[in-house]
Amino acid sequence: MTLSIEEIRAAKQAAPKARPRELARDLGIPEAALCAARIGQGATRINVTPDALIPRLTALGPVMALTRNESCVIEKVGVYDDYRSGAHAALVVNEEIDLRLFPAHWVYGFALEEETERGVKRSVQIFDAAGDAIHKIHLREESEVSQWAGLVDALRLPDQDPVLSFAPRKPTEAAKLNPEKLADLVAGWEALEDTHQFLRLCSKLKMNRLGAYRLAGAPFVRPLANEAVEQLLHQAAEQAVPIMVFVGNAGCIEIHTGPIRRVVETGPWINVLDPGFDLHLRRDHIAETYAVVKNTARGPAHSVEFFDAEGGLIAQIFGVLRAGEAAVTGWNSLVADLPGARQVEAAQ
Repeated sequence: MTLSIEEIRAAKQAAPKARPRELARDLGIPEAALCAARIGQGATRINVTPDALIPRLTALGPVMALTRNESCVIEKVGVYDDYRSGAHAALVVNEEIDLRLFPAHWVYGFALEEETERGVKRSVQIFDAAGDAIHKIHLREESEVSQWAGLVDALRLPDQDPVLSFAPRKPTEAAKLNPEKLADLVAGWEALEDTHQFLRLCSKLKMNRLGAYRLAGAPFVRPLANEAVEQLLHQAAEQAVPIMVFVGNAGCIEIHTGPIRRVVETGPWINVLDPGFDLHLRRDHIAETYAVVKNTARGPAHSVEFFDAEGGLIAQIFGVLRAGEAAVTGWNSLVADLPGARQVEAAQ
């Protein structure tokens, strides 16, 4: 049953503190429909083509950048400096805000203002064709609020119709492997000079990331216990080992590089709660975990990568190769000590 704009507004008013993603799921509508229903009541449809939007965000000063998938949320505080345009993939690259943007998925966007107990909350929110959130930018107390109205006016679309048309959500691609191409996979893997070459190798062999990991085996891939992710975060914090965390969806990947300090468990969530960086991970969504090594010009890149029950990539954690030999050695030791999947099975 399709809800009317009035029904969506009433549901939002009845649950003012509900998280938008959860409220949309309960109502059986895309999250973007919640935003669209507020057009004329604190929401404005805007142009979210990255070339139009991202350079204008710099003027807002420090903001919070949020990217998520169903199982993991990453939040970084910083300024949207150093935007690099690209038709297929655009970039924001600086110490705090490090993003990979895929413009084809940036379909709907809104500038939102909402009255709260702490004052007016302002954000820019981007959604894909299915109405699922791609990326969000939240203003903070230290943001340049004086620049907000100009940004909204510059990006406002002529069409402010609150009724949007959404495409069906694309299902997650399950593991795709091609056992007949194992020898080619091994040869291609050995020839890697950059981690970015890996997905091109998989595509050439008609596989995907998870399929290749299941097929390859040692010395490239080691299946890990799913509890290994929790152990890794705790030990990286305790030993001050810098890490790179990649969290994303089809339209955006957000990256944290550096040490982590405070790791906290709350129900099914494991959280990193540091100044300028938060990570929220649903441990109970992790279905498969792998330690992976790929060759690069700087040396082998060791990562821990984990997937949900449908085969979707939740997140990847790498060491920081540019951080120096001691940091790389510390990271590689952490990964080597993680329990393998068979170790846990045997213990049970």
